Amino acid sequence: MPEKSLHPEKIAKTANLLSRRVFERFPNFGLYRISKELQELGYAAQENAPKIARPIYSVRIAVVLLILVILVIVGSMVWAVIPHLGQVGDASVIEIVAALEAGTNELVLIGLSIFFLVNLETRIKRGQAVRAIHELRCIAHVIDMHQLLKDPARFRHASVATESSPERELALPDMMRYLDYCSEMLSLTSKIAALYIQRFNDRAVMEAVSDVEVLCTGLSSKIWQKLQIAESALGSKKVATELS
Repeated sequence: MPEKSLHPEKIAKTANLLSRRVFERFPNFGLYRISKELQELGYAAQENAPKIARPIYSVRIAVVLLILVILVIVGSMVWAVIPHLGQVGDASVIEIVAALEAGTNELVLIGLSIFFLVNLETRIKRGQAVRAIHELRCIAHVIDMHQLLKDPARFRHASVATESSPERELALPDMMRYLDYCSEMLSLTSKIAALYIQRFNDRAVMEAVSDVEVLCTGLSSKIWQKLQIAESALGSKKVATELS
């Protein structure tokens, strides 16, 4: 595989390694379960993305046979009409127009049927890819929910907790690592989505992947803003410790 291409096995391996790293630091957190789901989606993409790119010969054979049947039926209809063409002079203008209109409608329906059959394989592949990408979009939102309450700004200024305030489960360095894992998982999510268009150039699938990439980039930017706040709070904490 060219170096400019994504390697599905390496992405799956990276997802596996990230899941182990999350488990080693946060074994009792929901983020570990999400990392396992992301790992499974990585393995699924490694297996399914090449399958989607490959031709579906059974569908192609069925489509060719159906098109041949349609053409044979049309040919037999034309062959049956040919002997009666000499009687057109005896028909009225209204009958001729009605016959032409009916023939035109039949040709349009036949053309649409053939067009649908020709694009059937692409539609099947598109459906498979879009369903897989939808799962990745959902997991990106779940990752965002897990980082939502991790607010490093609380470490910068002392604040009084209310009854509904979330518990501070993590120290500031651990929270920074937690947020960093969330950012890595979002990046992997977009890379897994990109596997589905690496060898399957379909406009609808490309747009779906692009939406996932934009979503993951936007969510990661929020995490990096939190990390910057956390670094500032950590620096202030170190200065206060040294002064004390």
